[in-house]
Amino acid sequence: MSELALTDADFEEQVIKADAPVIVDFWAEWCGPCKTLAPVIEELAKDYEGKVKVAKLDVDSNPVAASKYSVMSIPTVIYFDGGKEVKRLVGAREKSNYEQEFDLSK
Repeated sequence: MSELALTDADFEEQVIKADAPVIVDFWAEWCGPCKTLAPVIEELAKDYEGKVKVAKLDVDSNPVAASKYSVMSIPTVIYFDGGKEVKRLVGAREKSNYEQEFDLSK
């Protein structure tokens, strides 16, 4: 399974009302660090399939969600659980950093 492509229209349904934790990668096509991060996000989606939903939101095409969550720089990756933001990490990082920061081992 690959990551889910989110839009402003389905953000609430797919993230806020989700019955599992959700990792959302806020990105844009022109963003170099976002491209560096893309394979890491894909790996997280595969490794945690069935435990955590992994999604991407293009901030240029979907400015409402990015604005609502005050995403000022990209990539920003936000971990949601129970419809609430639990943690956010700004900038491209190693896969292990996301696993540790979002406590995905449980």
